Amino acid sequence: MVEFMPANIPPVGETRAPGMDHAHYPFRKLPDAPSFQWPNGARIAVTVTLMVDHWELAPDADSLPDPRIVSPLGKFHPDWLTWSQRAYGNRVGIFRILEVLDRCGVTPSVALGSAAAKMCPDLVDELIRRNACFMAHGDFASRRITSKMTAAEEQAFIAASRDAVATATGTVPRGWCGQDFNESADTPAHLIAAGFAYTTDWANDDRPYLLDGNLVALPPQPEWNDVEAMRLRGVRIPDWADNVVEAFAGLHDEGGGTFNLTLHPWYAGQPHRIRYVREALLRIMGKSDIWWTTTDAIALHVRAQL
Repeated sequence: MVEFMPANIPPVGETRAPGMDHAHYPFRKLPDAPSFQWPNGARIAVTVTLMVDHWELAPDADSLPDPRIVSPLGKFHPDWLTWSQRAYGNRVGIFRILEVLDRCGVTPSVALGSAAAKMCPDLVDELIRRNACFMAHGDFASRRITSKMTAAEEQAFIAASRDAVATATGTVPRGWCGQDFNESADTPAHLIAAGFAYTTDWANDDRPYLLDGNLVALPPQPEWNDVEAMRLRGVRIPDWADNVVEAFAGLHDEGGGTFNLTLHPWYAGQPHRIRYVREALLRIMGKSDIWWTTTDAIALHVRAQL
């Protein structure tokens, strides 16, 4: 019996490059990282990414949701708790966040799941009206890419997500933001084949680089992702806001990199948290030499410099 071995993971015992367990990109240390040039001499490129997705009320037995997020009922009963949290985000929470972004003059980047694109056309129109940049974001929030998929299944999943976002927004997405940032070993190659220019799944750096030689990796920076920090790690809301500002200040001082603030409307859009989103953004805006932009624009500038 021949076991499947993804192309970018060397077999056990094979010589590997120092520091690496795969061949998606060369090993690179911070002193060797490029310092990117941003428009108007900005020291840092900043984007706010909104996660817009829809949860299945009764996921199929073969769905693979993030086990950290689902309610205790999980896939065995209608999961009213998790479903209603996502519905709250798309009906209520996101409008609080959009009001803050409007007041701050920030254009959002949006990771749009194909299920949400079909279920929430009015919301998609609101985002289009704000010139949002859309990335493909899988299907339901309860389904993510894993190595359990065959190559054909994964390719079809990626293509269906791309096409649904293109249909809903009128523009073929250039970027991919996987559900729960999950990938198989072959996802970068499948994304390249599907026409994607960049992905925001890889959290192993603060500066962009190339995956598989041709796919720009824009770091998602989960340390200040709202759900990752506050819900899963238990960081207090005021501390989260301070962490966001301090992380930005450190990267601004270094210069030449990116800062991505990822927000989930069902979480950050709650009435007791939105104040801290607003305060964090206003404190960041107190710094000069910032390029406020979208993931599409960052990827385009990065690709020209790599």
